[in-house]
Amino acid sequence: MTGRHDAVPPAPGALTPAWPDRAAWGTAQSLRAWQAAAMEKYFDQPSRDFLAVATPGAGKTTFALTVAAELLGRRVVERVTVVAPTEHLKVQWAEAAARAGIPIDPTYAAGQGRTSQDYVGVALTYAGVAVNPLAHRIRTERFKTLVILDEVHHAGDALSWGDGVREAFDPAVRRLALTGTPFRSDVNPIPFVTYAPGDDGVPRSLADFTYGYSHALADHVVRPVLFMAYSGEMQWRTRAGEELSVRLGEPMTKDATSQALRTALDPQGAWVPSVLAAADRRLSEVRRHVPDAGGLVIATDQDSARSYAALLKEISGERPTVVLSDEKSGSKKIADFTASEDRWMVAVRMVSEGVDVPRLAVGVYATTTSTPLFFAQAVGRFVRARKRGETASVFLPSVPALLGHASEMEVERDHVLGRPVQDEDDIFAAEQELLDRAQAGEAASDELLGSWEALGSQATFDRVLYDGGEFGHSGEVHVGSDEEMDFLGIPGLLEPDQVRDLLHSRQSERAKKQKAVARPDDTVAEVSTHEQLAVLRRELNGLVAAWYHRTGQPHGVTHAALRKECGGPAAAVATADQLRARIDALRDKAARKSS
Repeated sequence: MTGRHDAVPPAPGALTPAWPDRAAWGTAQSLRAWQAAAMEKYFDQPSRDFLAVATPGAGKTTFALTVAAELLGRRVVERVTVVAPTEHLKVQWAEAAARAGIPIDPTYAAGQGRTSQDYVGVALTYAGVAVNPLAHRIRTERFKTLVILDEVHHAGDALSWGDGVREAFDPAVRRLALTGTPFRSDVNPIPFVTYAPGDDGVPRSLADFTYGYSHALADHVVRPVLFMAYSGEMQWRTRAGEELSVRLGEPMTKDATSQALRTALDPQGAWVPSVLAAADRRLSEVRRHVPDAGGLVIATDQDSARSYAALLKEISGERPTVVLSDEKSGSKKIADFTASEDRWMVAVRMVSEGVDVPRLAVGVYATTTSTPLFFAQAVGRFVRARKRGETASVFLPSVPALLGHASEMEVERDHVLGRPVQDEDDIFAAEQELLDRAQAGEAASDELLGSWEALGSQATFDRVLYDGGEFGHSGEVHVGSDEEMDFLGIPGLLEPDQVRDLLHSRQSERAKKQKAVARPDDTVAEVSTHEQLAVLRRELNGLVAAWYHRTGQPHGVTHAALRKECGGPAAAVATADQLRARIDALRDKAARKSS
């Protein structure tokens, strides 16, 4: 951290704005315990730079504006500059600051030079700062300025953004950096963040105050999150004409996992409509206890968003709000949705970070982006607590990366300076370019994603992830079944420990039902055709996966060879006899290879 800057009186003749009424602010906006603790640390050890890491929904904006009001009241600073990731968040910051008695101009641009004397500060975007950092530096030098860097990790998104932020705000009297999401590992240090070598010698960021999800949950500041994971059979055709049929979530290569997920998210298949219908049923259950609860679907691109919205209209009978890009009309749509009691909003990306829609209680993670950063940003839209007992439910595909992130909600991460982490779990980092282009309305190219054609998909309920545990994962569960409703029908108002107890109870009841299926003479009771086919497909896919690990032969090649040898269509539409024939054939191959 850099040196201390004590308060000094304004220079003679300097323009003095109307200071906020600190007493009125403190009375109107009582601080949460963590905010008060962070305030105390901020002013007990005043320094030029301060990094606060607090989980999404905890109230970072309130903390930052309270600091700003105090610094303005003490005449430590004369101006406030807020830097946010998006245009919409500029407006949101300005509205929050106005309620705090700090007038901020969200329309300011570097080219206009001055702004109205009615304003105490301005709101900018990181991209806007990078366009003309010198103009912002001049403004920062002219007045004693507090710079609030919202979601400061964005200053490391591009070298030009980091350089722009550093040049523009190096003269600032105070800099308050905020983030609510896991940092990434990369080679670009974030401006004005302090780093120190870790145990392995690699530099890591040092936060001045940290308030994680687990603490916020214990304090009832955020909602508990139920992750509803859905699996199912996926079929697609590769560029080489190879037809693959796999179960979502089973062990496979990174490319196959990526293509399986994209097949699941194809609006023309059966997986998306099934999951959207389940999410809508969950929303109806929540609205029994929380009448204004809303849902959000996060899509990969604009075409998918429109298709999902059309499906939701058929499912729910209401037309969803569709937010396609970060534009002025998008901000108004979000504001209108926030103030309404409408059921659903569908968006590509602009609601994934920082946007405050407190009534969001049900989400569908229908995007191919699976980095820890984006996942935490997305889930953060659903965790803001309004009153005790509200729960959040997020529906997601059963792929290893997403299931891993859901299980690690409480993990706190630092920004690591080194090579970007690339492992089996981070399988879609390369698709960030696709997301950015999709946000701009561009179509993905074959060079970016590879030629691929979805042939069909089916959804099955997989499991619930909550508080680091898994519930319901013991075989396929038909969408729309009573077993699925055991979990979808969890009441919308429960304390975290009540959610845990109820899930354990449902899990125990399900285990008893499954034991009852076996008859005393150990023969298996008659099951439905759907259940029988599901079990056979699962067994076949497990054998194909084991064959891959043994021989390295791709899943699709094995499936194609079995179809050629035994006859019949793809596994997803094959008969029980055809599936049994393929299972026997593959078992014979494995036995011969062992001998």
